[in-house]
Order: sequence, then structure tokens, then C-alpha cells
Amino acid sequence: MAEENTQSGLCEICMIKARKRFGQNFLCDQNVVRRILSAIAPQQGQNIVEIGPGFGALTESVLAIVGSMHAVEIDRDLIPELIDACSACGDLVVHQADALEFDFCSLVASVNKLRVIGNLPYNISSPLLFHLLEQIDCIVDMHFMLQKEVVDRIVATPGVKNYGRLSVMLQYFCVCEKLFEVSPQSFRPAPKVDSAILRLVPHAEILTPAHDVKNLELVVKTAFNQRRKTLANSLKTLLTVAQMQAVDVDASMRPERLTVEQFVKLANCL
Repeated sequence: MAEENTQSGLCEICMIKARKRFGQNFLCDQNVVRRILSAIAPQQGQNIVEIGPGFGALTESVLAIVGSMHAVEIDRDLIPELIDACSACGDLVVHQADALEFDFCSLVASVNKLRVIGNLPYNISSPLLFHLLEQIDCIVDMHFMLQKEVVDRIVATPGVKNYGRLSVMLQYFCVCEKLFEVSPQSFRPAPKVDSAILRLVPHAEILTPAHDVKNLELVVKTAFNQRRKTLANSLKTLLTVAQMQAVDVDASMRPERLTVEQFVKLANCL
């Protein structure tokens, strides 16, 4: 009963202090927290950073296991309460910063790479994921709460309707796994969409590497900007049909039919 009362009080605070401009929806369901903690499986001494810890619903549990961790929080008004809530759990270093501009590699000590976790604001989730991909060499793995629709796009396979730019780029860098879904009722205030937990693990080795990732991004973005057109039409400003045929890509296909490897082959023609 004490835990329920405490949780109820926290939810009331979350409702009052959530800021729309930061896209804040605070996790208040302890059962979901326990499931996320089990999925992350933190270990003492690991280098963990949490994006958007809010009032520390997940932070407290992780910090109690690892002993020390980092958190990146943009809302300066939340930080005193976060530090207070976690004071008995371990050493929490809070960086008041915009995660979209934060240098995550600056937190890497010697060979102890980062494990990144967080409940990502839905309004910046895609650009934030691309920002993290730019620092992928510093990261061991990532576990995020995201809008379910975004997670479904990330894990989509070729031929599926929601397969697109996000699918290709995330899957090029990482093994992408949808773990479980979370209902709006687990948050305060409750969002209007369902959420899901995503696990991203960087590939130990990319079997078909892009000569230049910027070229891969260009080809993928250009193709999906006109996803209803054939590759011959959508990529005509970048590649000829002969170039596509030279790497065994059918120019009459639409972009959602191509595998990640085929996109890399096209990019390597530039």
C-alpha cells in the first residue's frame, strides 16, 4: 500500500510538471519499470547514460545496481528533484543539456563504452536516433521507450508498408529488436499513442560496409522521398539504370523492396 501511495503522489506531480514544449510524458507504472530493468539487465560498473530521466522512475532502479551513472536532462527545473530522489541510490551525474546537441562520446572512459537508455520525447525521437548513430563507435547498446509506430518502422523488413529510411539506416548500424509494448495509461500525462521498448545493438561487423555513410544516407533519403516511384525515377539524379544493374539491383523496383545491403551497393556506386 505504501508503494501505491508513493506512486500515486509521483503521478500527480508528473501531471502538474509535465511540459508540452519538451514533449514530456513521465513513466509512472512500476510494473513497466521492472520489465524495462529486466530487459536492460544493468551490471555494476557499467557506463550507463539515461536520456530524459524525468523524476527518476527508471533512474533509481538502475543507479542502485550500477553504483554510478550519467543522465542528460534538458529541463533544469526537474534536476533538483531528480538528484534528491536518487541521492540514496548512488552517484548520479546530471548534465543539463539538449540531448540533440550532447557529445555522448565525452562520457566514455578508456575502453568502457556507453550503454544508453531513456524514454525519448516523441517529437524528437528520429533526429535524436540519427544523432546517436553519429556516435555509434562509443556505444555498446541502447534501450529506448519510443512511440510504437516509430519502433515498428525501425524493425520493419523489406516489402512491409512502413519499411523506410529509418528502417534502413538503423538496421545498417544495429541489430534492432522490439521487446514489448507499453500502454498510454503507464504515463502521466497519458500520451495519445501506444509506446514500445526498442533494443539497438551495434553490429560487431558490418558485412557490406558503405564506402561513405553520407552517400548511403543520400541514396536512402532520395529513394524514400518518392517511395511510390521506381528506383529508375526516384534515383535518376544520382544513378543511371546501368549502374543499378551493375550491382544486381532491379531499377524497376520501388525502394521498399530493397534490402539494406542493396542500398549500400547503390551508395557505393556514387
